[in-house]
Amino acid sequence: MTANLRGVPAPATTSTALLTDMYELTMLQAALHGGVAERASVFELFGRNLPASRRFGVVAGVGRLLDAIERFTFTDAQIDYLHSAGIVDDDTLDYLRSYRFSGTIRGYAEGECYFSGSPLLTVESSFAEACILETLALSIYNYDCAVAAAASRMTIAAHGRPCVEFGARRAHERAAVSAARAAIVGGFVGTSDLEAGMRYGIPTVGTSAHSFTLLHDTEEDAFASQVASLGPGTTILVDTYDIERGVARAVAAARAVGGELGAVRLDSGDLVAEAFKVRAQLDALGATTTKITVTSDLDEYAIAALGAAPVNSYGVGTKLVTGSGRPTAALVYKLVERAGADGQMQEVAKFSTGGKSTVGGRKWAGRVLDAAGSATEELVVSARSEAAGLAALEAAGARPLQVDLVRDGVIMEEHRGPDALAAAAERHQVSRAELPYQGWRLSEGDPAIPTRHVDIDNRQVLHG
Repeated sequence: MTANLRGVPAPATTSTALLTDMYELTMLQAALHGGVAERASVFELFGRNLPASRRFGVVAGVGRLLDAIERFTFTDAQIDYLHSAGIVDDDTLDYLRSYRFSGTIRGYAEGECYFSGSPLLTVESSFAEACILETLALSIYNYDCAVAAAASRMTIAAHGRPCVEFGARRAHERAAVSAARAAIVGGFVGTSDLEAGMRYGIPTVGTSAHSFTLLHDTEEDAFASQVASLGPGTTILVDTYDIERGVARAVAAARAVGGELGAVRLDSGDLVAEAFKVRAQLDALGATTTKITVTSDLDEYAIAALGAAPVNSYGVGTKLVTGSGRPTAALVYKLVERAGADGQMQEVAKFSTGGKSTVGGRKWAGRVLDAAGSATEELVVSARSEAAGLAALEAAGARPLQVDLVRDGVIMEEHRGPDALAAAAERHQVSRAELPYQGWRLSEGDPAIPTRHVDIDNRQVLHG
């Protein structure tokens, strides 16, 4: 199914500047006072490890982040709040009044798969400008990547059968819109959420709930009313009372107006057994074109279990919008390089124990493919310059993964908007297809491919 994605962006006047943690502004204040706020800095957003049971991650949220950065300006009301609450001093407020991100951001294109240590974002600017984007970037990427990864696993399990996002009622009302978008990146083809449909041009799906059937005096009346309004091609929910009777009545309602029923929906019971029984009943009635869609707390494992059943599509809600057990992608945002007092760039790294150390220096990433086009490793190169990093990737036969998202404060428009979302969904299918077979497994195990880090400059890393 190909979606024609056309949407309406979020209002440009909605500021995102206070979608942040207080310590980012207090760090800014201290850096301004200490005279180091304008030091050239490089931050990276990455995951130390993939969440358990995830053999690959999925990059999602790129377009949303670019929209949010565009709106990351401080309004008079926000400045007044920060002043009245005593969050930061007047000098810092003066800086924030004119804040606009003017740096450069590179990152993995939306839809790409990623692995441990993959530099999903590289933010280059002054410390002051980059520091205060931390929470915004992490909140978008951690949620969207988690949902997209769950969606990808579900579409793998579906083996080409369409999956539709039905999770709006199981999430925060704004998170639901973001989840619908991330689900499209992961391979879903539609949503029930109308705000997501309007904002991102996602095809919307929905007909009726049990309450509509219960509203009427008889099930026949409910089905006849739905068909009269929505046409015989509609999808009718048939398990309010007795499924067998419901199927017969739904088919009869469509035929009463001269058509064949589009689909029946099953939302309860043993979905595998019921799907077989309903398919047999539909065929016996001659309704061979009527399809079966199933809902009811599906996840990738339930979808896989339905693989042999005569099901045509899936509606997925709770498990999708909560990352199917992994509600965050566990990404972090760390300073990896900054200018010293002499103006020279210096690698910096965190040397904490307990798995929280980081690798210093800006990085260039590529995916190494074998002769058959199958991915064999994620190569991450620490290098002083883009030219050196890209040369190292080319020498290893690696496909470069990073693209410019913001260049000197200017957003690269090809990475946001409805067309970018459609491109991200297509990109994910290609990226996922590169992975070796074991990377598609739903069971826990090693990442689909290993990550190899190379520091071609062998610079000393500052550690205090």
